[in-house]
Amino acid sequence: MASIRKQKSGRWRAQVRHKGVTMSDTFARRQDAQDWAVDREREIDRGETPKTRRLEGVQTFGDLVDLHIADMCEVGKAPRRSKEATLLALKRELGSVNVNDLDRERIVEFGRERMRQGAGPTTIGIDVGFIKLVVQHAAAVHGLPVKVEPIDLGRIALKRLGLVGHSRERDRRPSEDEIARLISHFEGNPRQLIPMGRIIRFAIATAMRQEEICRVTWSDLDTRTRMLTIRDRKDPRAKAGNNQRIPLLAVSGYDAVRLVEEQRSLRANDDDRIFPVNHKSVRPLPPPRQSRHRRPGPQPRVGTHMMLKGRCPRSHPTKAICCGAAALPNASRIQPDPMHDWRIHP
Repeated sequence: MASIRKQKSGRWRAQVRHKGVTMSDTFARRQDAQDWAVDREREIDRGETPKTRRLEGVQTFGDLVDLHIADMCEVGKAPRRSKEATLLALKRELGSVNVNDLDRERIVEFGRERMRQGAGPTTIGIDVGFIKLVVQHAAAVHGLPVKVEPIDLGRIALKRLGLVGHSRERDRRPSEDEIARLISHFEGNPRQLIPMGRIIRFAIATAMRQEEICRVTWSDLDTRTRMLTIRDRKDPRAKAGNNQRIPLLAVSGYDAVRLVEEQRSLRANDDDRIFPVNHKSVRPLPPPRQSRHRRPGPQPRVGTHMMLKGRCPRSHPTKAICCGAAALPNASRIQPDPMHDWRIHP
């Protein structure tokens, strides 16, 4: 039996002790306290985890997304840009769906709709994975009566329909002539303020991502050893603190150290970055996406092992920034060049 008591502040405190479960909360009205206590006792009788007031309003998938983001922020693991963008997109698509209606049929319908929007099998698989992540979080952390099994069944159905699967291996790579034309396109534009030509050469020389190139600082550069430290490098599990050192070589045909030295004339006192531009400003002219496991330029064989990404190339080759010919006139006429393995062999 619940106890309802009035506090000195005038609020009503409801306390439930039932089948070994004890919980309490305060309310402005006595009737609200009584209703809350009755609901909690019924949940305990049904074998469910009693809801706190914070969870009482959780009814839709959008509420689950908000709950997941709030919990991760609370423990200092706020979703980063890519994950946050995916979660917000899912909230727009499925935010109004009641958690009890998120069954196998709804997951299959969602996959079909994403396919009609142009999403590929890999993208749809990632979306379904995040849906499962949010629902699993609600069930495991808060004990909400949500089921994960229908999402697994929906994923199996989508895989059978060919809507979820692995991406096709990409073997498109820009030729040296295409790279030269691309650089000439940017450097021949008098209104171009961002040193795109230098950024493209540096990307080919180091196999770094756009954001990494626009984030490294002069203090991360060791000119004596020709090494560059990339802080918080992208990693599927632990990006924070994943600092890696890479060599600045000239084996690709572009000398990374010389390109860095050319940037010294643009160095600003209030910005310690080597390339002081917003990485998003480098993206308006996106190239055709290349294979994740290959470099975007000519790569000779040299007599040494090299590790550009901080991992063994045999198990996880580097993902490079790929500069294609999408920005060039008549780019559709450019024929693909056969792509060779970029990895450096002994």
